[in-house]
Amino acid sequence: MPATSIQTMQAIQKAAPEKGFKVATVDKPQPGPKEVLIKVSLASVCGTDFHITEWDEWSANRIQTPLVYGHEFCGVIESVGDKVHGLKPGDYVSAEMHLPCGHCLQCQQGHKHICENVKIFGIDLPGCFAEYIAIPAKQVVKLPSSIKPEYGALLDSLGNSVHAVSKADVSGKTVHVVGCGPLGLFAIVVAKAMGALKVFASDVSPFRLELAEKAGADAVLAADKVNVAEELKQKTGGSGVDVVLEMSGSPIAINGALESLRLGGTVVLMGIPKGKVELDISKDIIFKEAKVVGVNGRQIFQTWLLMLDLMEAGKLDLDFIITHQLPMSEFGQAMELIRQGVSGKILLKP
Repeated sequence: MPATSIQTMQAIQKAAPEKGFKVATVDKPQPGPKEVLIKVSLASVCGTDFHITEWDEWSANRIQTPLVYGHEFCGVIESVGDKVHGLKPGDYVSAEMHLPCGHCLQCQQGHKHICENVKIFGIDLPGCFAEYIAIPAKQVVKLPSSIKPEYGALLDSLGNSVHAVSKADVSGKTVHVVGCGPLGLFAIVVAKAMGALKVFASDVSPFRLELAEKAGADAVLAADKVNVAEELKQKTGGSGVDVVLEMSGSPIAINGALESLRLGGTVVLMGIPKGKVELDISKDIIFKEAKVVGVNGRQIFQTWLLMLDLMEAGKLDLDFIITHQLPMSEFGQAMELIRQGVSGKILLKP
């Protein structure tokens, strides 16, 4: 049954429409009839959380304050609403944090991940940078005990990369991962797990390229020091790579990525540019007969099923990407690490 007593908890809050954050005492959420209350075990920091903290143009146009933010986590169910079935206190879980409306054309056609009315926990609704989160039971994903909490907290982010890689049919193919932030690093691991012949990675950050090597990339390329497209053509017999996974959003990198693609290849775009990107569509897409796929979020819940299967099969070693674990009260340090570009995934413990 839902908890009835009014209690408080500690949370990371965007308290006002301005740069910064607050470690706040807020009301502990009370689950509704179709919701569950989850005690957060670990949460993971995303680049979006940095944007919210910095209060950039996107945040100012999207976020309504005050807001408890954060959208990557795992935890244990503490209580369930009286109309919840199939879940119980003590269950080890994560959750799909994109809440689809269920009635738009995309939802009706089975594409809930691109719902036109989607609400996102930690962006539009209270998130997981807190001791507890209340969330609809239909969003909850049970986790097997074999998945350690450090990995359970990464699943939202990892799922983006699983979705991207699964769109490209990488088995037996050469793959170029562009951008070695967390999504790119996950993509390297997932592409190898899904049978890629060789995976090449490019970035401008020595720190990220070092992580890419740990992720298992067959070769890493410093994009500010070499002509990546020419290097990759040399490594692929002059033809270019079969698949490009563009995870950076950099206009320069996107153009270089298309140049590295072979005739008839596939490019998956997941990195989000800040503005418009100028492309030579005739040369890099039409005359190449390239397949271009845009990817957003995770397919609900197909991506989750594939991701959990890969994890239970022992295909995904993600220890390398967890560079810091901090108390949630040290959220400011996490933001500074991201600002300096010296972190992989940062985990927070309430």
